[in-house]
Amino acid sequence: MDGMLSQDEINALLNGMDLSEEDGGEESSASAVSAVYVDDSLLSEVEKDAIGEIANISMGSSATTLYSLVNRKVNITTPRVTLSNWANMTEDYERPCVFIQIRYTSGLEGSNILVLKEHDVKIITDLMMGGDGTNTDGELGEMHLSAISEAMNQMMGSAATSLSTMLGTMIDISPPDASLVDLNAFKSGSDIASFLDGTFVKISFRMQIGDLVDSTIMQLYPIDFAKTLYETFINNQMENSQPVPTAIPAPEPPQIQNIPPQMAAIGGNGMQQQMAMMGMPQVAMPQMQNMNVQPAQFQNFTTDYSGIQSNENIGLIMDVPLEVTVELGRTSKSISEILDFAPGTIIELDKIAGEPIDVLVNGKFVAKGEVVVIEESFGIRVTEIIK
Repeated sequence: MDGMLSQDEINALLNGMDLSEEDGGEESSASAVSAVYVDDSLLSEVEKDAIGEIANISMGSSATTLYSLVNRKVNITTPRVTLSNWANMTEDYERPCVFIQIRYTSGLEGSNILVLKEHDVKIITDLMMGGDGTNTDGELGEMHLSAISEAMNQMMGSAATSLSTMLGTMIDISPPDASLVDLNAFKSGSDIASFLDGTFVKISFRMQIGDLVDSTIMQLYPIDFAKTLYETFINNQMENSQPVPTAIPAPEPPQIQNIPPQMAAIGGNGMQQQMAMMGMPQVAMPQMQNMNVQPAQFQNFTTDYSGIQSNENIGLIMDVPLEVTVELGRTSKSISEILDFAPGTIIELDKIAGEPIDVLVNGKFVAKGEVVVIEESFGIRVTEIIK
């Protein structure tokens, strides 16, 4: 019948044969389908919602930490939780990218992976080192990976603190391990982490950093770790939920009706005496007290706090390596002159003999100094710091 598969076609699909080739072919369409198939029943919608809420709170505290590192407004939107596998992820995400593995050492057992785009990492590390976020030329090196590892260490440390409060248990992480990964070079994610070989949880966030970054970052969880996270979260919520005690109604005060107008002007003990003479029940009257009322006084804020923020934040990146360059001098040459270079060619620089040389950190001029000899190596003695 039209629209129905024949028995031969069904057998071909079950056996992994390629129906487009009569001789079998090297790779079947059935294999291609199975490579991207994801079993959504491994995680219920309720579990996805709970994990999304946990990730949202954790990443919110991480965004605050990232703001202190890059000194730019950071916005990380509500996460989207899905199930994925290696084939699907490599199709959807930019390559190469940076994988940052975080392992839990206390409170939770397992690990997760943060995935960032290479260009985003260059911008973040440039901002951390005092740049304006535009120095993104060249390849991603050890300096970038070291800096982003330190940033993620601070961010995920904040997230672990939030998780500790949310789950009611002390949670700690190991130092993150960052590496540049070319997704095309791996047929299976098991070469990176064992749980990437099958179906895993993918949490996608939209990350914005000022007007420099508008991108997507991902957090990858093993299925069993996600379920443990959900169960711990639900159990903690149930333990903290206590029944609200039934309110006991307060006794109503005695009703006083038909008070003569002249009694309204009598206060304090005089009114109580008049009510007693008339046989009316006595009601406790509020006692007026003399209160000493003075205008509020506030201290004038004249202290200069301009340097406090930077002093607090600098400790977060103390371990980030920086490239120090000593520049003896510069000159300009035409292409024809450069082509004439040969061993023995002398190039005159713009520095005068004996003049201090320049010290640059990440390409920025920070100090002046003089050349010294330390045993068999050259060194530099700093003579002036450039403010």
